[in-house]
Amino acid sequence: MDLKFCTEAQLPEILDIFNDAILNSTALYDYKIRSVESMQAWYEDKLKGNYPVIGAFDDGGTLLGFATYGMFRVRPAYKYTVEHSVYVRPDKRGMGFGKILLREIVNQAVGQNYHVMVGVIDASNTVSIKLHEQEGFVLNGVWKEVGYKFGKWLDAAFYQLILSTPEQPVEG
Repeated sequence: MDLKFCTEAQLPEILDIFNDAILNSTALYDYKIRSVESMQAWYEDKLKGNYPVIGAFDDGGTLLGFATYGMFRVRPAYKYTVEHSVYVRPDKRGMGFGKILLREIVNQAVGQNYHVMVGVIDASNTVSIKLHEQEGFVLNGVWKEVGYKFGKWLDAAFYQLILSTPEQPVEG
């Protein structure tokens, strides 16, 4: 297994992973699958914001999963906070790739001098919750019934990890 930055070449594989999550889980509170064009715009936004998209690859170069983060909120005082996500191919879950990707995306956030990472996890996703808690994320609250998918109301659990960076934060 190899960790490296994803390029546009991985967008079809990322799209497959996203669309599987949309169709078969509550990991994404979307109803409709994403298009190739929407993935291109998503990737361009990541590049523009200097947000990493880290992939875990097998020896043959197949994408096993990816992790990324982006802006938490648009107000300037939130500039040291990012919201992250980790996705693993359905046939590769439970093999530790999510943990490896989460640790790497945390390292990337430290390297870019962010201070807080936020994860919004469907409250019924006990596997993701356990992973985040094992990696030091703390539950800050659950927003009840904020989503509706698959014929039921969904609760969103907000997890936070406070990082030691930056050493000298500045306003503005």
